[in-house]
Amino acid sequence: MSPRWIFPVVVFSMVCGSISAKAATIEITMQNLVILPAEVTGKVGDTIKWINKDVFAHTATARSGDWDVAIPPNKTVSSVLKKAGVVDYYCRYHPNMKAMITVAP
Repeated sequence: MSPRWIFPVVVFSMVCGSISAKAATIEITMQNLVILPAEVTGKVGDTIKWINKDVFAHTATARSGDWDVAIPPNKTVSSVLKKAGVVDYYCRYHPNMKAMITVAP
């Protein structure tokens, strides 16, 4: 003799247990030869939305060599954080433009 409520509870727990936390979108703007914010935190799986408000191209180039994102003038480009750690990055065209992303697992 099993109660009728067990099946709905089991199904509910299976569905809710398989739902993962939603990835965040982090906006980073390049304008007037400055990266803002200069320091951000995120998690593996989060999306970085690179917004270039300048009239010339920029890059977001990891010093570790893990990634190199080209961002055309007045355009927005997205990339996904794939590896945990602290990433220092800069613009290859304007090396004085520097920033850091701390990526949690």
